[in-house]
Amino acid sequence: MKDAATTETRRAGRVRSMLAGSAGNLVEWYDWYVYSAFSLYFAPIFFPSGDRTSELLSAAAVFAVGFVMRPLGAWLMGIYADRHGRKAGLTLSVSLMCAGSTIIACAPGHATAGVAAPVALVVARLVQGLSVGGEYGASATYLSELAGRRRRGLWSSLQYVTLIAGQLVALSVLLVLQVVLEPAELASWGWRIPFAVGGALSIGVFWLRRGLIETSSFESVKNDGLTRRSSALRLVREHPREAAVVVGLTAGGTLAFYAYTTYMQKFLVVTSGFGKETATRITAAALVVFMLLQPAIGALSDRIGRRPLMIGFGVLGTLLTVPIMTQLASVTDPLVAFALVVAALVIVSGYTAINAVVKAELFPAEIRALGVALPYAIANTLFGGTAEYAALWFKSRGIERGFYWYVTVAIAASLVVYVRMRDTRDHSRIAGD
Repeated sequence: MKDAATTETRRAGRVRSMLAGSAGNLVEWYDWYVYSAFSLYFAPIFFPSGDRTSELLSAAAVFAVGFVMRPLGAWLMGIYADRHGRKAGLTLSVSLMCAGSTIIACAPGHATAGVAAPVALVVARLVQGLSVGGEYGASATYLSELAGRRRRGLWSSLQYVTLIAGQLVALSVLLVLQVVLEPAELASWGWRIPFAVGGALSIGVFWLRRGLIETSSFESVKNDGLTRRSSALRLVREHPREAAVVVGLTAGGTLAFYAYTTYMQKFLVVTSGFGKETATRITAAALVVFMLLQPAIGALSDRIGRRPLMIGFGVLGTLLTVPIMTQLASVTDPLVAFALVVAALVIVSGYTAINAVVKAELFPAEIRALGVALPYAIANTLFGGTAEYAALWFKSRGIERGFYWYVTVAIAASLVVYVRMRDTRDHSRIAGD
């Protein structure tokens, strides 16, 4: 009876820690995505040129610059999480995110500080990029290690539930501010509010994460004296195939994700011709559906495996990306636009819901956080971080359809990886911890 009570107490503590870790992940990604959600408003403040596409292109370039730091953050903080614990890595990452959001909230505009204004914006995004680079690996590893084998796909899907929720909260804040503030107020100073909110929430998450329990996988590695084994050299030397698989399976998935989420709001404005408020509502509504899909897809992967779902994303993404984007470019009905965006996000869910657990299942515990974070960050920087810039570049050159084909080719390349790899549900390294 006592053993049963102890087991139940441990299970409850594990669930609380997973939920608390996920809540922190939500705030991290809110801070990251609020930049994209509000760039329509602050781009002229930092990059005044009189041409909307040029201003957005400059803001998108800074968004991409933040991704440059993600591999560095993944490297440094992945090693930190492998050596000092997943809890320690998660706590450090949210501290850095708080600093980045606070800088943006307080940064002067170009009219006040000249070139120092965009420099401050770049510095803030570099700090946030360092944070997110470490957050992904630590969070994916933490959730995957705490979850039991039978429901690992379901619980690990919380990472993208909260990632999407963070983006959704960012858009919701924008919707609220669009209602309570005049357009001129929002464009002048109102866009600073969400960054200040993000900084304050990050402080709360810092204290929340200090109370997390550590995973048994890390404790086992610590007890065996293996915590010093995590390094980029060891990753490349001992796990080159796994690292390459992470890069390959991420490329198409992350590009499609950013194309249909962060860039979609702008696409609906600058290409489809919707107003900013309408585009925000369409994107927010579609993200709600997308978020609710993640646990269902994660649970399905626990039953049928991870590989079939990724192959499904690869096949449908390759066949339907160009038709969906082409239709979205000319749509005038908001409901039709919503349906098309949801269709695209349903397809992408075959990647988003399970990619974190797939990566975690590829590596042993002593190098898992780094193995998940670094190859992912490299692929994410090359494909996800440049998605908006690439889309706007194609548009500025008058060949916007080239972006549709670019996304298609990237998904097709990842499909080759999905077809050739083993199903990590049946060959999980976590099971051996």
